[in-house]
Amino acid sequence: MAVRPFFYLLLYRLIPLGYYLLRFYLVLLRVKVVGEEVALGCLTDYGRIIVAVWHQRFLPALVYVTKFKDLEPIVMISRSQDGELAARLAKRFGLVPVRGSSTRGGSTALAAVLKAMKQSQVAIHIVDGPKGPKGIVKPGLISMAQMSCAVILPVSVSTDKAWVLRSWDRFMVPKPFSEVTIEWGPPLVVPRETGPDRQEEFRIEIERRLTEGHAQADLRAGWGHPL
Repeated sequence: MAVRPFFYLLLYRLIPLGYYLLRFYLVLLRVKVVGEEVALGCLTDYGRIIVAVWHQRFLPALVYVTKFKDLEPIVMISRSQDGELAARLAKRFGLVPVRGSSTRGGSTALAAVLKAMKQSQVAIHIVDGPKGPKGIVKPGLISMAQMSCAVILPVSVSTDKAWVLRSWDRFMVPKPFSEVTIEWGPPLVVPRETGPDRQEEFRIEIERRLTEGHAQADLRAGWGHPL
């Protein structure tokens, strides 16, 4: 019984404070964007894009994602209590949370995302969240792209100075005044008639692009090895 009052304290009292603190923190980061014209071109050519990011890099990506808030980007967030907190925070940053789980009721979550994508040109997909395994793209991304006719854009995110947490994904927290680099990769189109075997090929391909893109981005940022 003690958990619920504390949870609602977080939900209604600390989320607004957390939003302003996080926004102030994000302002302290310097952002360099590479390949934004790729995303803008895909929006024009295909109408919809799915931004594929690792869970590990979502915080530094958030400083840039807010640039697209006028397009009301959607993002899938779990139905857990932690997810409720994240959803409330996401709304304040101009994102549209779609509640669901990639592990429980995945088909229901996919249906909710596809419905939301009819109203939005941009979907942000944390491809190995919410609990991993780290660096493994889940198949829901490919189904989402196939059924929505949206193009997948892998995004590599790195920074020159960061704290790396001891979480399942080694979550990255850029240090204040560090430089965050956002790199858009080439688009991946999943044809609507794609069968199960080809779906797995596309999943492996986007996973490869994200892995290699982040490894290169980390080395360019000055890390001696991929994070």
